[in-house]
Amino acid sequence: EVQLQASGGGLVQAGGSLRLSCAASGFTFGTGTIGWFRQAPGKERERVSAMHIRDGSKFYEDSVRGRFTISIDDAKKTMYLQMNRLNSEDTAVYYCAVHSKGWLLRLWNHGEATYWGRGTQVTVSS
Repeated sequence: EVQLQASGGGLVQAGGSLRLSCAASGFTFGTGTIGWFRQAPGKERERVSAMHIRDGSKFYEDSVRGRFTISIDDAKKTMYLQMNRLNSEDTAVYYCAVHSKGWLLRLWNHGEATYWGRGTQVTVSS
């Protein structure tokens, strides 16, 4: 069964850190593209970060650049989102996504993905 399982969310105080993980099963990341998106209550889903596995290109939304870092451990079949200096605006359900063909711009600009994880809740208290 193909699955992306996100974890690592929780409640954290403003200024704190969390690391989200997303484990893949039933497929390999290969030379695809990985990404993180989030959706806050009452808002549309927004992109957070994306990475092309083969060439290492990384994109970050302006609101998280310098605070969040996307990475991957291919051997562990797990992707990560390290989130530092969290603030209340970061409160959302976070979703991981993979585009198996590596189409970074389609994932980043249009949210087109081959697989989506179920999401993990991040709540930042002020």
